[in-house]
Amino acid sequence: MRLIRPALFCAALLSGTTLVAPSFAAPAPAAPANAAPAAAPAAPADANPLIASVNGQKIYLDDVKKAAAGLPPQARQLPPNTLVNILLNQIVSQKAIQIDALKEGLDKKPDVKAQMQEAADNALQNAYLQEKVGPLVTEDAIKQAYQANYASKKGEQEIHARHILVADEATAKDVIKQLNHGAKFEDLAKKLSTDKGSGASGGDLGWFKKDDMLPEFSKAAFAMKPNTISQTPVKTQYGWHVIQVLASREAPVPPLEQVHDEIRQQLIRDNVRDIVKAAQDKVKIVRYDAQGKPLPDAPAAAPAAPKK
Repeated sequence: MRLIRPALFCAALLSGTTLVAPSFAAPAPAAPANAAPAAAPAAPADANPLIASVNGQKIYLDDVKKAAAGLPPQARQLPPNTLVNILLNQIVSQKAIQIDALKEGLDKKPDVKAQMQEAADNALQNAYLQEKVGPLVTEDAIKQAYQANYASKKGEQEIHARHILVADEATAKDVIKQLNHGAKFEDLAKKLSTDKGSGASGGDLGWFKKDDMLPEFSKAAFAMKPNTISQTPVKTQYGWHVIQVLASREAPVPPLEQVHDEIRQQLIRDNVRDIVKAAQDKVKIVRYDAQGKPLPDAPAAAPAAPKK
């Protein structure tokens, strides 16, 4: 549970309050020169000391650490003592407000009770998914997914192309005619293309895959051979295109480091989906129509026809 919000943290910073770091252990006095040999060192201090209480509700250093974990990185760069004081003051304030709210019975109000139950339900659901999904999304699982979906497959085809975009078919045909008579593609793109972004660089679109462009554009471009110009204008929602394909290649397989986080997120999504489905399969689900009548169960899918 987050004990402090970044907004509250910022408000504390702007308050101008002078903060004094709490002293968790008093320094030992210096030993006189003729003192007896020091005793054996004391046991290490508690790693999670009690640092405050509010009406007997204890606040430990770990509570402050949890609050700090929810702050933006730049906020966590503050001196530790300063940060502890700011967060501790916020936690104490929250506890005091919660105690007063309970005394006034606000937790019994239907809307507040519903919000508290919703928060508890969400916390339970998240804890369940984290417990089930976490062990499945390991570095080994990520490497296996990389081998299966990247390293063992051929790279996707991509092409390097330029285009000139104009408003109507007649203009596009005239552009093709000029190109066939020796005009330079780059010059016409800079002069005529309504795509000012690529036009400024001679119509260059760089390397791209089929799914990177509109279907009509990709269908025409990927059917062309390198060093050719489309002889028929290609219409899309943006206008009419004249395309020049410069080269074609098989896209290089990205290294694991480049796609690591993407694979991890996909594994999380896949496993969450499977776990949710498994949970639904264990319960009886009834859906109702607008009149409150139970809807019939969806018919089971027809079995596949046997292979001949």
